[in-house]
Amino acid sequence: MTTLTPLYHLAAEQKSAEVTDWAARIAWVIGLLVLIALVYWLMRQGWKWRASLQSDLPELPQAPEDFASDEPLLTLQGRYHASTTAGQWLDRIVAHGLGTRSRTELTLTARGLRVERPGATDFFVPADALREARLDKALAGKVLPEGGLLIITWAHGGTLIDSGFRSDRAAEHQAWVDAVGRIAGAPAATELTSTTTEGTAR
Repeated sequence: MTTLTPLYHLAAEQKSAEVTDWAARIAWVIGLLVLIALVYWLMRQGWKWRASLQSDLPELPQAPEDFASDEPLLTLQGRYHASTTAGQWLDRIVAHGLGTRSRTELTLTARGLRVERPGATDFFVPADALREARLDKALAGKVLPEGGLLIITWAHGGTLIDSGFRSDRAAEHQAWVDAVGRIAGAPAATELTSTTTEGTAR
């Protein structure tokens, strides 16, 4: 009997390999994909709902045909981040493609500001619609280091809009603040800052 005992213990300790429950795994994967699709759908519906609320915003103006002949005061290459209702840094405007982030090229002349956006709608801000420019750090949920965003405020269809840009060379931002301020008739300043409660909260 003593010679059989080790064999008995060996047989008792042997266990069958765990079998993968593929049905459960597939169900979890499908459930996760459905959840992701639902979140994406809800975000898309929210985007459409916001666009419908902003449907009274007129079509964006386009640059005059002979704008290219104007002498540029400043040009900028960088990124367009978003546009919001002026002073409301989280109230994103999505109508007419203003909510679409993209690369951008800005050209400022005495007649106004041309915003060219590959893959998104270009638009033009006439000189008399420019209100001010300032340096800021947050817009539409995008937060950057202090002064990392160039915010240009302009009027369109009775709405004041803050549009946020970031140059590939951030050192250019202050020159834009000064130049837009001169065109808009604002007093020259080292930096124009927001006096809204939202800006104070940041």
